[in-house]
Amino acid sequence: MASHIGKLPIEIPAGVEVTINGQDFSAKGAKGSDSYTIPEGVSAKVEGNEIIVTANDDLRPTRAKHGLARSIMASMVKGVHDGYQKSLDIVGTGYRAQMKGKGIEFSLGYSHTITVDPPEGITFELPNPNQVIVKGTDKQAVGQVAANIRKLRAPEPYKGKGIKYSDEVIRRKAGKAGK
Repeated sequence: MASHIGKLPIEIPAGVEVTINGQDFSAKGAKGSDSYTIPEGVSAKVEGNEIIVTANDDLRPTRAKHGLARSIMASMVKGVHDGYQKSLDIVGTGYRAQMKGKGIEFSLGYSHTITVDPPEGITFELPNPNQVIVKGTDKQAVGQVAANIRKLRAPEPYKGKGIKYSDEVIRRKAGKAGK
């Protein structure tokens, strides 16, 4: 029984260059380049404008890595072609962000400001002081940086103040019952 996801071919969009050399996989595109070591027992080959990922045997650990390897490779191909982005909203009176060099300085109601510098391959954008967009080619890194920023002041359920993902819904609670 092969992996359902692993069996799907990965389409290579125009302008993306894919190289497979043994277990080394690399993708180069308009947004940058990325590389990955394909796990043991899984092999990949380019056929036309598709990448076919196959499991070499039917052992359980191999089957487990099959879908994972395909997902990671598909994310890389999409990343170097389109890039990934996560957008965060800052909600709350006096809560805001401003660019400081490449990094961002947050004022989140603490006695101090917090400066976040982007790691390698990640860029920040501030369309306005209450919105931050994290962009990059690596899906995992973009998600991690966005999660770290959200953690600075996670949203609370009473007034909804804090940093939330733009598509996140904050469940609101009723406050104290007055007399």
